[in-house]
Amino acid sequence: MFAWLRPKDRLDDTDVTTGLRMLLYEGMYSQVLVVLTTGAFLVAFALHLGASNKVIGLLAAIGPISQILQIPSIFLVERTGLRKALTLSTAFVARAFWLVIAAIPWVLPDSLKLPVFLFSLFGFFALSAMGGCAYGSWIRDLVPEKSMGTFFAKRLAYATAIGAGLSFAAGVGIDVYKRHFENELGAYSILFTIAAIAGFLGVGVLFRAPEPKMPETLHRSVRSVLAEPFRDLNFRKLLIFLGWWNFAANFAGPFFAVYMIDRLKLNMTWVLGLSLVSQGMNVLFFGVWGRLADRFTNKSVLAASAPLFFLTFIMWPFTAMPAWSFLSIPLLLVIHALGGISTAGVAISANNLALKGAPFGKSTSYLAMTALISGMAGTVAPLIAGVAADWFEPQHLSVALQWNMENSTLPAVDFHTVDLRGLDFVFLAAFVLGLQAVHRLLAIREEGEVKEDVVLRQLYSEMRKSVSRQVSTVAGMRQLSSFPLGKLRTVLRLQPADTPQPPELATASSGASED
Repeated sequence: MFAWLRPKDRLDDTDVTTGLRMLLYEGMYSQVLVVLTTGAFLVAFALHLGASNKVIGLLAAIGPISQILQIPSIFLVERTGLRKALTLSTAFVARAFWLVIAAIPWVLPDSLKLPVFLFSLFGFFALSAMGGCAYGSWIRDLVPEKSMGTFFAKRLAYATAIGAGLSFAAGVGIDVYKRHFENELGAYSILFTIAAIAGFLGVGVLFRAPEPKMPETLHRSVRSVLAEPFRDLNFRKLLIFLGWWNFAANFAGPFFAVYMIDRLKLNMTWVLGLSLVSQGMNVLFFGVWGRLADRFTNKSVLAASAPLFFLTFIMWPFTAMPAWSFLSIPLLLVIHALGGISTAGVAISANNLALKGAPFGKSTSYLAMTALISGMAGTVAPLIAGVAADWFEPQHLSVALQWNMENSTLPAVDFHTVDLRGLDFVFLAAFVLGLQAVHRLLAIREEGEVKEDVVLRQLYSEMRKSVSRQVSTVAGMRQLSSFPLGKLRTVLRLQPADTPQPPELATASSGASED
């Protein structure tokens, strides 16, 4: 068994192929663990245990704050060089904590349920962070750099497809369980047990993936190791962007499920159904964004996808306004669809940008610092947001239009165009923070980068070809779908007719015209 844990001096093509296949399978098992233990399931479980907005904020902060354990993990990895062994051992123990959480409703008194839940959750995230440091360095040296975008897009697409259907089925199962049993927490115990088993299977699959041997490194001081990523000017700019991104995303993200459950009074089937929409768009667009990242750059994809994600923040308050109530469900569908499209691009490009920016063989400190900075931002944001949500709870801002007809017996008509309260203010603040993150992204440099409008045009082309080839059987639909952008581009001067296109875009355009 120990031979399987020993790093190899050199990986041949068979080793790499086996490793990539195991990473693909492991991603699916891990996704089952993730979808059944996060999001609406985790929030609903905490609410049933009596969690307040502050506790929900703490719940969201536990994962990121545990990333501080990446620091001792750096030295553990560099001293031992046994990245695979560290990953598997910590992952196995970490995932066992979900069996403890699953037992909470049955073996503990009410006064201990929430504290033990939070402690177990911290244990899971703490050990996962320690293993994540070794895991990130391991896969950085295992996955070929030239195909990172395509491989991780495929891995994310497969994993998300598995998780999407499972999460929706689990949501329906919880609603069915509630109709037949009084103790609703029992349904979550079943989900968490299934998640733990899937996590153990993921560890077993990862056991077969080979590990390339780390280059010999001199023993360095704590200061030199931690300072190395910051001495790299461009990587430092990436860290600043990731800090702002995670702060903005975690300021609002933990409260989406709370908003739908408490404010909109949606049942778990609806909540998970909307999540299914988001995950479905993830699956559809992982491949698109992955190809664009390999064709152009990761920064260009980020510049196109990140603003789209933050735009959804200001759409949330309109889902609960009385004047817009007839649009509540359609707006939720649009929010989750746009969120799925945009987060697919961010997930691929941000991860690959960090992987490519980390030097081969010395990526441990770079990737650990990436996780640490992201974790620190993700820790502070939900804690502040939780306090802000409680403070804003009694606040109410309303803007109304009044139609008053003089010399008429008809009463005046009031139309409340804006009606903000509670979490609405948190979402608006997150949108402003998101704008700052996008601004910080512009300072990063990546070889071969193009402007975001080029990526958006290519994204439109990919979507148009997908629709015309896979959806419609009517030949004329191809002409209809290709008409607007080609004509409006000249009218609006998005790209003058005599402006040469990048070679990649010109090739794609000619290919589209031949369809």
